[in-house]
Amino acid sequence: MTPGARASAAIEVLDKVLAGAAVEQVLTTWARGARYAGSSDRAEIRDIVFQCLRCRSSYAALGGGLTGRGLVLGFVGSLPEDQRPAFFGGGPHDPAAPDPVDEVGRAPIGAEGHDIPDWLEEPLRQSLGADFDPVMQAMKDRAPVYLRINPAKALRVEAIELLAGEGITAKLCTQTPLALEVTGGERKIKASKAFASGLVELQDLSSQAIVAALPLQDGMRVLDHCAGGGGKTLAMAGQARLKLFAHDIAPRRMADLPARAARAGVKVALTERPEASAPYDLVMVDAPCSGSGSWRRDPDGKWQLTPERLAELTCIQAEILDRVAPMVAAGGWLAYATCSFLQAENQAQAAAFLGRHPDWVLKKSLSLTPLSHGDGFFLALVRRS
Repeated sequence: MTPGARASAAIEVLDKVLAGAAVEQVLTTWARGARYAGSSDRAEIRDIVFQCLRCRSSYAALGGGLTGRGLVLGFVGSLPEDQRPAFFGGGPHDPAAPDPVDEVGRAPIGAEGHDIPDWLEEPLRQSLGADFDPVMQAMKDRAPVYLRINPAKALRVEAIELLAGEGITAKLCTQTPLALEVTGGERKIKASKAFASGLVELQDLSSQAIVAALPLQDGMRVLDHCAGGGGKTLAMAGQARLKLFAHDIAPRRMADLPARAARAGVKVALTERPEASAPYDLVMVDAPCSGSGSWRRDPDGKWQLTPERLAELTCIQAEILDRVAPMVAAGGWLAYATCSFLQAENQAQAAAFLGRHPDWVLKKSLSLTPLSHGDGFFLALVRRS
């Protein structure tokens, strides 16, 4: 496919997403119907679509309208001038060149320039303070790809050599002891022997940093209460010899966890009723949240979030914290985490919990943003008296 044909496909996908369809579903459906598109074509179209969603407001301003075509025109307009003609080559599947009268763009302003919904600008400014502008700028780019090595199977330098043999280049990260940053060949990771053997797992740097900050010790009974796919469950297993339990309100989210645990050589007990196995020495709550810290990976999420949904999420978070508190042993730990920038989900939520539970004490608080290279994340580590 030519660059122009890829742009036309991205326009088609974006129009459906703007009409309310889920981006992953639209991309999958398009790929099934476009057998002529190779893997590199599909990857490039996906990249264009996701970049357009990351920069939806500013690209719509640059491209003359909030449509699939407007977003792609804004995307092309953001490129260096010498790269733009390739998208309008006049081929049968290329988009028409911008109309100089009807598709004249303009410079984005305010929240539009930061590519966030208007109602979120003030909460994010209050939450991020002086970091607001640089963080919003960083959120317009693709997130780096990080791996976590399994220390039971290899050292980081050995993992780098093994990955290089499969066409994947990676380098050491100083921020956490088990992290590697992928600098090339990231699309080969899931098909690699290193991944299939459990030597490495895909995991964001900030997510790894949250786990590294936990007071894990050999022999502890640990519950990952909102386990999802089990990334943090397995990361905790790499920190100490633990008796691990995993729970999720939607058990189907944990469907892959047994296979992942077996691949990593880790034992995890899945439970639908975590109270039955209490007490625990540590309970990890990676709570449902706005996901604002990970919008580089899920850019459509920020446009779907509403004030009503945010209020609902904060209620859910409080309910989960109140549910798990009695499951923690005396002297035990509760780790509350979100991939959010927003104070309402982070510091305010932790303070409200401590107000309702005076027998708990805040021992550590950690806030991470893309300025520290990974996703936005928050951790409040509290201990029961």
